[in-house]
Amino acid sequence: MAKAIDYSEFDLRLSERQEELHYLFNELYHDENAYEYFLSMLKRMYTERSAKLKKWDEKRCEDKSWFKHNDILGTLMYVDCFAENINGIGKHLNYLKECGINYLHLMPLLSSPEGRSDGGYAVADFRKVDEKLGTMEDLAKLAQKCHDKDMSLCLDFVMNHTSEDHEWAKRARNGEKEYQDRYFFFDSWQIPNEYEKSVPEVFPTTAPGNFSWCEAVNKVVMTTFYPYQWDLNYRNPTVFNDMTENMLFLCNQGVDIIRLDAVPYIWKTLGTNCRNLPEVHMLVRMMRIAGEIVCPSVLLLGEVVMEPSKVVPYFGSVDRPECHMLYNVTTMASTWHTVATRDVRLLKQQLATVFALPKEYTFLNYLRCHDDIGWGLDYNFLRQFGIEEVAHKKYLNSFLRGHEWGSDSRGELYNDDPRLGDARLCGTTASLCGLEAAIHEMNDWKIDHAIKLDLMLHAFLYTQSGIPVLYSGDEIGQLNDYSYHKDPHKAADSRYLHRGKLDWKKVARRNDLMMPEGKLFTGITRLKKIRERYPVFDGMADTWIIETYNDHILGIGRYYQGEKLLALFNFSEHEQIAYISEEEEYIDLRSNRKVDAHDVKIDGHDYLWLYHKFEEE
Repeated sequence: MAKAIDYSEFDLRLSERQEELHYLFNELYHDENAYEYFLSMLKRMYTERSAKLKKWDEKRCEDKSWFKHNDILGTLMYVDCFAENINGIGKHLNYLKECGINYLHLMPLLSSPEGRSDGGYAVADFRKVDEKLGTMEDLAKLAQKCHDKDMSLCLDFVMNHTSEDHEWAKRARNGEKEYQDRYFFFDSWQIPNEYEKSVPEVFPTTAPGNFSWCEAVNKVVMTTFYPYQWDLNYRNPTVFNDMTENMLFLCNQGVDIIRLDAVPYIWKTLGTNCRNLPEVHMLVRMMRIAGEIVCPSVLLLGEVVMEPSKVVPYFGSVDRPECHMLYNVTTMASTWHTVATRDVRLLKQQLATVFALPKEYTFLNYLRCHDDIGWGLDYNFLRQFGIEEVAHKKYLNSFLRGHEWGSDSRGELYNDDPRLGDARLCGTTASLCGLEAAIHEMNDWKIDHAIKLDLMLHAFLYTQSGIPVLYSGDEIGQLNDYSYHKDPHKAADSRYLHRGKLDWKKVARRNDLMMPEGKLFTGITRLKKIRERYPVFDGMADTWIIETYNDHILGIGRYYQGEKLLALFNFSEHEQIAYISEEEEYIDLRSNRKVDAHDVKIDGHDYLWLYHKFEEE
């Protein structure tokens, strides 16, 4: 006889949130039948959640701020680039643990059509894994293996659109109005043309416009990203209900973090830019509530690749939270700007804004990821130094491709628009730091210098509050992969430059201190060990900008539970002095030597972590 399910916990969670949930749902949809279906769906998904995962929920809820602590380190990877398939990932978990990883983000792995997938972001079936990568059962087993090692699993949830090969899209193409209503279909170009007056293009060169003609039904369909990605109509409650169920289905496979892809785009209103509309926040809040009821250990990670003023609202408020975590994309872009200019003033200004935010806000910080580097910098701030947007973007792209004197960076342009001068940039961390060029030249001095810059940037990454995330391969200095130029499915997308397969022969050299792989692996893993040893790196620490009176040196202060850290980063290739004057006695966390924190000299592209422990009175 099947064991009876105890719904007392579900009922308690629902009762605590139902008033707000009902209000939000009916503000958007005014449909009691759809709301009642939504509640029944939540109960069904709770029923389907395994006893093991409910125990996992209990464990995680004992410390709801577990992801804010200083022992968390993430990695981001494509399954087939790391280990061919999902089962292969499971076989390499010990390597990830050796790297110090306890947060594993797998790039899109659900079923999508080859050649029309946008790297897996055109999902044809939210309940099926791409056959080349494995099965949904394989994913659930991997999640359990991760939990056994106290690791968390993150997965993308592509919620703005589906593939044109999705079952809903196929039925819409067959003329079924119910399914056409799940998308945005128009009988003529009249209304789409009105949208185009105010809606920006995401990919103006590779996928211009926001609409495509659907020959099968002689109608226009909204396709914000690519013609094969059909935007979902969240004005239809059926779309919200079914997509929330798809999200909870993935949670019930053991996924711990749901990355909400392209979340700012999910609500469309004619006459607006269809970005960051108030209804988006209502939808995200309801998804947060749904997770808290069904699977309270699961976190929402918002993908909001915009300026800070647009990003921060996706945290919600203290009493009405939305996303648990957001990407710190502006700091990433500002970091590479600083590498190219050797001038820390923009980075100081940007970090000061982040440091002023409530400590409850958790960012994912990174140097590189699967995507390009977009130059969404604060040009109003830069203009006071005589820097103009178009010319500056051209300089940054030129420097980071190695086209400027003194630059050994190696990158490629992405989505170049010569008319607007608005190209973005691709490349791995190591290649952008100059390691690729140095190895090609067989120049040992340049190799050591590139490694030094690489390690300094990782130390900066680990100094920021939040979760540091490594792009897979960065731990061994993975270089650009130019083979994508010969692949007809990839050649048009230069982002594949930094999406190459992990070189396991180089991984095998990770402990050889005579090789670049060994120097980087040892240095980066040592940084992680230092970070997790000292509470001053905890996400709840006080943080501030230290004035170094040197535009080449970034200074960051941290304080927590009687511990103080002065972190100094020299973005110049030459020795510089940080003109600081601190009275306490400090030790260098790398060497354990005492350091006098007065007019501190720092080698080119080097850093210092200066630590002081206050004695208890």
